[in-house]
This record gives sequence, structure tokens and C-alpha cells, in this order.
Amino acid sequence: MIFYAVLIAPIAALWLWAPLFRQHRRAYVGCALVTALLIAAPALLIYAMRSDSMDFGLVSRLQLLSGGMLATIGMGLVFALARDILWLLARLMRSTQAARWIARPRWTAGFLVMALLLNGYGLTQGTQLPAVHEHEVTLPRLPPALDGLRIGVMADIHATPVNNAVYVQGLVDRLNAAQPDMVLLPGDLIDGDAPSQWGNIAPLAHLQAPLGVWSAPGNHEYYSGYNAWAKVFSRLNLNYLANQAQILHVRGHTLAISGVGDPAYGRLSTHNTDPSVPEGVPPDIHAVAAQIQAAGGADIHILLGHQPKMARSYAPHGVDLQVAGHTHGGHIVGMDRWLVAPANDGFVRGLYDVGAMRLFVSAGAGLWPGFAVRLGVPPSIDVLVLRAPQL
Repeated sequence: MIFYAVLIAPIAALWLWAPLFRQHRRAYVGCALVTALLIAAPALLIYAMRSDSMDFGLVSRLQLLSGGMLATIGMGLVFALARDILWLLARLMRSTQAARWIARPRWTAGFLVMALLLNGYGLTQGTQLPAVHEHEVTLPRLPPALDGLRIGVMADIHATPVNNAVYVQGLVDRLNAAQPDMVLLPGDLIDGDAPSQWGNIAPLAHLQAPLGVWSAPGNHEYYSGYNAWAKVFSRLNLNYLANQAQILHVRGHTLAISGVGDPAYGRLSTHNTDPSVPEGVPPDIHAVAAQIQAAGGADIHILLGHQPKMARSYAPHGVDLQVAGHTHGGHIVGMDRWLVAPANDGFVRGLYDVGAMRLFVSAGAGLWPGFAVRLGVPPSIDVLVLRAPQL
């Protein structure tokens, strides 16, 4: 985030204020410089102040500001592209007056003010407690006795001093009120180091579900010190599954619940005991399938796999339902389909059919402070109501 903000900010600022270049050189330099500093300053502050002794609460709040400014400059680039295409069309049509009108600097200034206000609103939407949304999910192999089973899902909580224990307790209260039979936490539960930040997710120990609470790693667990966080999840009874499977006996049938490692394996973290050695495990669906087969198989198999882009590689291994997160639903309408979906093999939020497997991608119940803006894509606590096929 720091790299992209510092790299993009001056280039974007020069492009945004290009209409000033020919006649108002000093104003052009001044406006571009101020814009670039506003975008890059929060990221540079994080870089200048980051250390193990720096208050992570301050880092998180600076990340909120930096992410909001980055979203603003992103909108500005879309505006600049549209403006310049219209200007070029006007020039090709030999309409000098229209081209001059399109290139007025006031449009750039007005749009940037509007984008700042819009992203301020987006930050308030991204930091609010989500509502509970129910989704009916028909699974072809689901035994009729398991029809109506309620699966609570909270993905991408990203607990920090911004969305702290009070926020997480709010999530827990809302999901408990929905009375799920089982709770799934498909990764990215945390940010920051475990010794100082574990209290932010402590309320997850109060989740209530007769079939248990099950979790799996996401990429941020790897970034934040995998081994230390795995111990915290164990203390909180979150049943951490990393390339592991468990067989549950439910209403006279067998249900396999499994979790895989994340493709982020190998990314080094300064929070690791030895920062030069990667912690955790890479995703291994073959190991999961082998464990289930060794146990005699299962009537239904639910997999926690954080990144939905891996779904096509998981589907052929007897998985009935993959529960994923990672995308945060795409954050902003437009950006979800044009940027986030292509980066995740076309999956961004909601239900998908992937061969014989069904994939559910949660829009996320929390916020990563580095980009918390949400516009038209609210956070969500999800309850999947499993349905057997109609005979």
C-alpha cells in the first residue's frame, strides 16, 4: 500500500491537473504537489514511524486515512480518463469551444472534492457493524435429514484497534442471535502481532453453535505471525483447520468440515519468531481429501478456503461447498466487477457453481484499515441455510 500510494500519487496528480499546464504553470505545479502530498503523506507517515514499538492503534488509523485517500485518487484517475477521452473527441470533431469547456480546471477541483466526500461516506459504511443476511444454498448431495442446517459465516474480520473487541463482540452478538448450528470463520480474522493484539478477537470465544466454531487461515494470518496466532485461535476454541478435516455426525449422517492453508504461504512476516523462515502451510486439498477417505468418507463435505480464486482446483476433490472470503465483496460497485473479480478468477461475492461444487464468497464482516471504503457493497454476517434438492 505504501509503495503504490507513493508511486501513483505524483503521476496521478500531474495527470489530474494537466488542463492547467499550458497557461498556468505555477498553479499546475502547486495543485499537483498539494494533491500528491495529500495522497502520499499518510502512507509515508506509516513508513517513517513503523517499528515494533510503534502503537498499532495509530498505525491502523493512519491506514484508514491512507486507504481513503488512495480510493479518492483512484476515482480521480477514472475521472481524468473520461475527461481526456471527451476532450479528444471534441478535438477530433473540431469543436474548439467544447474542448476548452471540457478541460476547465474547475471540473477537476469539483470532482476531487466530491470524491473526498464520497470516500468519507464510504469509510463510515465500511466501519459499521454489518447486518445478518440469510442465503439458501441447495447442495445436490445433501441428505434430506440435513435440510435447513444453518451455517453462520464471518469472513475477513481483520480485528485491529479500529474494529476492536467492542466491534467483534457486536459481531458475535448478532450472529448468536441468528442461532446457527455451526459457525465458519474462513480466514483473515486478525491484523497485527498476536502478543499485543489478541484481545481484539477474544469475544469470538463467546460464539455459540452446537456443531462448533471452525476456522481456517487467510493471507493476513501469514502476514501477522502464523504460529503465534494459531495458538491464540486454539485457546479461543476456534478449531483451526489448516489442511485438516474433521468428521461430524449430524442427524444420522456424516459431515466433513475441512480447511486448507492459504496461497500466501511463503510471504515472510516480521511478526514471525524467525522472520527469514515462512510459517504455516501451503494449501493442500489432496491431504484433506485423503483424510476424509481414510475416515470412510462423508455424506457432505464443507471446505473453508479463504481465497475463492482456488475454487476450480478444489472442486474435483469431492467438496460440496467451499466457503471463502478475501475479496470483501469488491468494496465499490464497478471496482468489484472490473478489478476485484478478474483478480479472483471471476469470483467476487455470493453463490457460484464450480463444477459439482458450490462456492459461497462472503462480502466480509469486518474491515482492513488499509482499504475500508465500501460503496454499494456493505459488510455482511452471513447465514447459509442448506437445502436438499427437491425430489
